[in-house]
Formats: sequence, structure tokens, C-alpha cells
Amino acid sequence: MSVRQLVDFGRAFPHPDGGAAWLDATGRPDLTKPVHTWITARMAHVYSLGSLLGLPGAGELADVALAGLTGRLHDEGNGGWVASIAPDGAVDGTKSAYTHAFVLLAGATASIAGRPGAQTLLGAAAETIERFRTENGLYAERWDRTWTCLDDYRGVNANMHLVEAFLAAADATGDPAFLDRARTITEQVVAWARAFDWRVPEHFDPAWHPLPDHHRDQPDHPFEPYGATVGHGLEWSRLVLTLRATLGPDAPDRLLPAARSLFDRAATDGWHADGEDGFVYTTDWDGRPVVRTRMHWVVCEALCAAAALHRVTGEPAYDEQYRAWWAHAVAHWIDPANGSWQHQLTPALEPTDTVWPGRPDLYHAVHAELLPGLPLWPTAARVLEERR
Repeated sequence: MSVRQLVDFGRAFPHPDGGAAWLDATGRPDLTKPVHTWITARMAHVYSLGSLLGLPGAGELADVALAGLTGRLHDEGNGGWVASIAPDGAVDGTKSAYTHAFVLLAGATASIAGRPGAQTLLGAAAETIERFRTENGLYAERWDRTWTCLDDYRGVNANMHLVEAFLAAADATGDPAFLDRARTITEQVVAWARAFDWRVPEHFDPAWHPLPDHHRDQPDHPFEPYGATVGHGLEWSRLVLTLRATLGPDAPDRLLPAARSLFDRAATDGWHADGEDGFVYTTDWDGRPVVRTRMHWVVCEALCAAAALHRVTGEPAYDEQYRAWWAHAVAHWIDPANGSWQHQLTPALEPTDTVWPGRPDLYHAVHAELLPGLPLWPTAARVLEERR
């Protein structure tokens, strides 16, 4: 499958009221579901990349997603971006760092792609995100709509995506402050992971003390699952290598060993962990599988991380893992009949939708198709822009 096929699959994403609709398994908009800001931002990012690849109509579709971000999904009265708008018009006004990270990513990628209004969006997102910053340089998770009540929960997932967004913003603007923020987050998370035998602790209290039992009673939570999330260990491995490439000669020597350790732990814990093919979703803190459901984004991140480590080290073992996991993706995840990837499979590798009904966006699948063939730095958007 190619990026072109994925872009074609998602072309119907524009919601009639603005923003990106949730897509079903065939790429049709599911108008019974809310319009989510994070999905709209991901679509702006993906179709901006598509425009840089020269795919017909991709730039115009990126502009549609950007219009959703600057229009109905932006909270004109209070600032920032709402989480979603339901079919009946009800607004979830939660201000989420996770959501705002993707708005910043969209602004950065679209700026490099030269999309109208993208630089203004990037600047507004960068300014707003600082409302989430805490004393240690990491970012809190949720404010209410009016920015008056900060939730006690602290999470690493939003900070992980902020690292990606800050690196993209650094590339788009040349502002080293974004790079400093990405480095601060990454070094703290690496330190936590080292203390947890390279399983990344995801959940924290307001003082950033780990909460290892968070959501033990809801282990398959789509954003805050209990235990160690295998895909995030792989994703962090790639991001650590990206930060290392960005820093160049100033990169600490410890980053490469950290990336290896994150990768090795996640691959060992996740791949074939329950005796079945594929990656389990989560494990406990001893590496035992908890949620055995397979998620497409975990395979996508595994491919990107293995390719990144092979690019950096030249070691054939990483390429062998990449090829084995790609064969697994072709056999079980890629759906050429509909033009995209399955989003969730059972341990027996049958389609299911208990966590992710439909195929709401293209972000992870496009990265899996695109990033392994590109350098770690500059960003994909900049490399594609320079190749035009």
C-alpha cells in the first residue's frame, strides 16, 4: 500500500459542518460521531504531507481541515481548541494537551507545505500550549473550557505527542525554544522509563508521582490504559532517535542506548507475548500481557522504530525485525480492498472494534508508509519540501 492509496481512502473526510468526520471502515464519513479536533488536526498534517508529495487535491483537503481548526473547533470566547462537537451541536469544551499537540503539529507541517493561514495557526497553538506547562517542564493534561480548573491527572501520552509537535515546530520556525522543550520532556521520560525497567510509566498525580495502578479496572482505555503500553515504548524509541538527530553533535551519548532499551523492552514484551501472532496492546509492570487486542498503530510504530534504529546503527537485526513486521502487516493489517489499514484485531487476528470502531484517521498508517524511507531529521515535511 502507498501513501497515495491512504490519501485516496480518506478523501471524503470533510464534515458538512466543518472539520474532519470520523471515517468508517470503507472511508465514508460516520456523521453519528462527533467531529474531534485531534482527528481534524491529524488530517491537516497528513494532507499537508500529501500536498508536498504532489498528490492531486491533497493541498485543498489540508485547507479544509485547517479551516475546521481555525473555525468551529477554535474556542473564540476562551481561547484554545475544544475537544469535539457532537452531531447535535453539543460542545465538549475540554482543553486537552493531547488535542493541542496535534494542532501544533498540523500548523507546523502545513506551514512548511505553504498552506494559507498555517503560520498563524502554529503561532496561536504554540502560545496556547504553554498554559499546560508545569514546573518541571512537562505539560498537564486537561483544563476546563474556561481555563479555570486544571485536572489533577498528568499523563505521558500528551507529552509524547508534544515532543513530536515541538520538533516539527522547531523545523518550521527555526526557534530553538521548541527543541529545548522537546529535550526536557524526553530526558524526563527516559529517566522514568529507566527506573521502570524500560517500560514507560504513563500516568501521574499532580506532583508527577507515578500512578502504576491507574485504570486497572479499565485496562483497554483508548487513551489512558492500565500498565505499560507497548506501542508507546516503540514510539518513544523513535522520538529519542529523532531528538538525537536534531541535536546533532550536542546530543547526549545516553540517547542511543535509551532508544535501544525502549525498543528492546517493548518488542520483547509485546511481540508474540501471548503465543499469538502480533503485538499485544498493554502489559503489566512485569511484562505479562493485559490487553491482548491488537492495534494497528502499534505495528505502525514498530515499523518506524525498527527502521530508525537500522538507519542509525546499520545493524541487520533491526532490518530483519522491520521486514518480519512488514510481512505481518501485509498479511493481516493492510486492507487493499478498502484502501487502508485495519484499526483493531482480536488476538486471533480477526477484525474487531471494541476500542476503535471504523478507521477514523490516517496518521499512523501514513507514517508507517512514509517515515522509514526518510532521514530522521529534518522532519518529513521539510525533506519532502526540499525534494519538490
